[in-house]
Amino acid sequence: MYTRLTISILLLLAIFWLEGVFPFFKGRKHRIKHAFPNIVFASLNGIISGFIFAWLIITAINWANFNCFGLLHTINIPLYIKGTVAFVLFDLWMYVWHLLNHRIFFLWRFHRVHHADLEMDTTTALRFHPGEIIFSSMSRLVVIPLLGISFAHLIIYEMALQTIILFHHSNVGLPEKWDRIFRSVIVTPNMHRVHHSQEGFEFNSNYSSIFSFWDRLNHTFRKRENTHAIRYGLRIFQESKWQRLWGMLITPIK
Repeated sequence: MYTRLTISILLLLAIFWLEGVFPFFKGRKHRIKHAFPNIVFASLNGIISGFIFAWLIITAINWANFNCFGLLHTINIPLYIKGTVAFVLFDLWMYVWHLLNHRIFFLWRFHRVHHADLEMDTTTALRFHPGEIIFSSMSRLVVIPLLGISFAHLIIYEMALQTIILFHHSNVGLPEKWDRIFRSVIVTPNMHRVHHSQEGFEFNSNYSSIFSFWDRLNHTFRKRENTHAIRYGLRIFQESKWQRLWGMLITPIK
């Protein structure tokens, strides 16, 4: 747990530094002020997921292993193939869960805290309402045993997920040529910038977390030629009060 936390913090700091050196949107002068509420929310969510739901998820995994319950326990394949299947299937679930957060209005009320950020950067990857973290963790208590995912599978996926989402939320000015190459497999900054657009037809697209092909397969992929013209956030949360801690916390009841 502490190793994963240390790696996540180092990744966050490295990408945050790169944003300052090679920014996509230039001229941002209050980066620390912007990052502060996002990091506070991340700390709160870490307590919820790390000290409350972590034990429940481990218990669910151990129960599934002991009872040979779940899809992967019924398939007799080599361990490395099983690990690959677990990774891909869980990423598919993340795509579905993200889509549901946009399609089900109750879930959207919490998820829109993430979309209300007016200056998306790598800390936006940490900006989730505690309510969304609770619902996400509860869904995992069902999905993980059904898939038969082991603790090792989950840790490997979570480390990859954390790396990719810090990267694709970032304000790093990755050349479009590189972005296009990378997004043939994984979600990239330009692909995810479209998802954080104010325009409904754009933020209701590009739901993938790690592998970008889920959006192509399900016809939810969208790109924009000039991503510099994208305006972030949601129109009803443009006032500065919605970017502060209290405003973020009460956003679901707006």
